[in-house]
Amino acid sequence: MRIAQVSPLYESVPPKYYGGTERVVSWLTEELVRMGHDVTLYASGDSVTSAELVATCPTSLRLNKEAVDHIAHHLVMLERIRRDADDFDVIHYHCDYLHFPFSRRIATPHVTTLHGRLDIPDLVPLYEEFAEMPVISISDAQREPLPWLEWVGTVQHGMPVQMYSGVERSGGYLAFLGRISREKRPDRAIEIAIRAGLPLRIAAKVDGADREYFDEVIRPLLGQSGIEWVGEIAQQEKQAFLGGAAALLFPIDWPEPFGLVMIEALACGTPVIAWEHGSVGEVIENGVTGYLVDSVEAAAAAVAMLDRIDRRRCRIEFERRFAAERMARQYVVQYQARIAACGRSRMAAAGTAGSEVATRGTSRASLS
Repeated sequence: MRIAQVSPLYESVPPKYYGGTERVVSWLTEELVRMGHDVTLYASGDSVTSAELVATCPTSLRLNKEAVDHIAHHLVMLERIRRDADDFDVIHYHCDYLHFPFSRRIATPHVTTLHGRLDIPDLVPLYEEFAEMPVISISDAQREPLPWLEWVGTVQHGMPVQMYSGVERSGGYLAFLGRISREKRPDRAIEIAIRAGLPLRIAAKVDGADREYFDEVIRPLLGQSGIEWVGEIAQQEKQAFLGGAAALLFPIDWPEPFGLVMIEALACGTPVIAWEHGSVGEVIENGVTGYLVDSVEAAAAAVAMLDRIDRRRCRIEFERRFAAERMARQYVVQYQARIAACGRSRMAAAGTAGSEVATRGTSRASLS
């Protein structure tokens, strides 16, 4: 199958540091190539892939200080894809809705994985306008704000099983990994660690939009005993960071579409203590791979029960449920379905056109 994978340009594929969507695109692309498909990846020029790379900007936009208008680069990429569309059996977009005006006007089958939150009022008129666009969710919970979209499937994220080596012995600290923002609630993580009497290591990036929150809310808390600021870490550092943690704290305060860091922790054999918002209950099994909680007090109590969680079971559940191979095979099923659906649509359109021609011919004959 000739498949185009279309990544956002904000990070390279895979990202050098933080970046969830681009990391998933990388894992999916490499697995599809391994399965024997002919894959073309549209991404930034500093991406590394075994697929054919088509780069419409030289470096990832977040790390390029000279890149000011990020949308401009995406529009160039989407126009290139429009020109190349006939080269593919299917196009798989990961850049949200940016391509909708382009995709509406091409015949090549396509599908879009929506990676972000959908509980934003501004999205309603947009998706009403493009209601025919086939979309895939990354969790069932992600669909709840817009259940009327043209959902064609749910495919949970998957990772290469060899990326992390498996179970390590706990180093006696709690971990927070990801991005500093109000909805991620690093302040809760700090409070949980203090109540539980364990050190907390925070490995996270701070975007410009979250700088004020970090400076005013989080930075003053970092001086407390046992609270260590690590900063943004690279992929190769995560095994030691997550694998050495007693648990990953995921105290979110928003409808999380998936939560990639949770399966990264499970891959290292590390249980997760998380608020049950959004997709969390679809990823973590309470009492088996972690604990689902609804308060700081409950989270601190869960820390005291971590010895009841089998870290080997966490790894086993990761391999069983969240392997990249499973993800890729599920996407191939979606591609085949889109190709078949588009074929039926074209046949129906051709049949309708033929009927109209025949009707016009009959009408002309009767008039003569």
